[in-house]
Amino acid sequence: MAQSERDILRLCVVTETYPPEINGVANTLRYWVQGLEQRGHGIHLIRPRQKGERPERADGERHRRETLTPGLPIPGYSGLRFGLPIYRQMRRLWCKSSPDAVYIATQGPLGHAALSAARAAGIPTLTGFHTQFHQYSGHYGLGLLSHWVASVLRRFHNRSGATLAPTEQLRAELVGSGFERVHVLGRGVDTELFDPHRGREDLRGSWGCGPGETAVLYVGRLAAEKNLGLALHAFEDIASRFPHARLVLVGDGPELARLRHVRPEPVLTGAKVGAELAEHFASGDLFLFPSLTETFGNVVPEAMASGLAVIAFDYGAAGVWINSGENGVTVPRGDADAFRKAALTVACDEARLRTMGEGARATAEAMSWGRVVGDLEKLLFEVIDRHRTEHRRETLAATTK
Repeated sequence: MAQSERDILRLCVVTETYPPEINGVANTLRYWVQGLEQRGHGIHLIRPRQKGERPERADGERHRRETLTPGLPIPGYSGLRFGLPIYRQMRRLWCKSSPDAVYIATQGPLGHAALSAARAAGIPTLTGFHTQFHQYSGHYGLGLLSHWVASVLRRFHNRSGATLAPTEQLRAELVGSGFERVHVLGRGVDTELFDPHRGREDLRGSWGCGPGETAVLYVGRLAAEKNLGLALHAFEDIASRFPHARLVLVGDGPELARLRHVRPEPVLTGAKVGAELAEHFASGDLFLFPSLTETFGNVVPEAMASGLAVIAFDYGAAGVWINSGENGVTVPRGDADAFRKAALTVACDEARLRTMGEGARATAEAMSWGRVVGDLEKLLFEVIDRHRTEHRRETLAATTK
């Protein structure tokens, strides 16, 4: 099946998170699914039903159908659920109507069952390395299990026809750890949604920021694995020079209650989505991203598209898109002192802060989701073609014995 024939694919996407959930995996999948639908491909989405959810079909989703599965709450991740391993149900679905390929985004019970069911049915599979679960374990008292988790992930992904990683750096790390058939598929950003012109003075005022005062932002999950302590220390350095500066934490999570008692007290907005999230980004001045456990970090290009200078470690999205000193600053991964120094240095130079923000916006304008979806489509055709070639070879070998 050559891609030039512009065949219409029937693709099944299996994931344990999808909008309205708020996280990078769900956000990425939304753009992928919508982009493939716009190219005419049919999508069957299998995911857990979320608490209180009433599935609604949005305009333009004519090619999509959904199967909502039973699920259970994820410990420590309020509002999210993992899907139960409905192996037999998926086998029955795919026996009635076999998709051209199955993309499995998550490595929970539902994802494992989907991979086994697809392989048993002879359907080509791709898996996504979206989350560094083995790195998370140390932040939840399970550090001794990190090597075991990494081994489980490797076995899972090596059973698929391809594993998609968002950066070349991560691809190299995975290959070095024994992962096979790893391909790079980047990420994009919606530059119409995330735009500097969405900034609001009244919103800044609600944070306690007057004219000329600095609003320092963090956007993301408020959780131990996000290394928020470093952002707090970096802001303390800034506040010691600029007492009227404000730290704004946009997000929700298990650390929220503790953060209410931090001094200097940050502004805690809760989780935001859509235009409201874009307004929060665009109303800030400086973006701190201290996480060391990201697979990519979608909030980095969102901050850049919003015209913010970003301070981050040199990996993931920051390692790909930031040219340090021009459109943000990256520091060696894990160097907390360098991170704090960079945050203070940039915050103290208003002209540099503005110039970096303009450079960040210019860089973001090249991050097209359309390009990413085109690359995904190409990979899908390649995996399907390879699977069919291998099947023909195996059939021929069996008949000539």
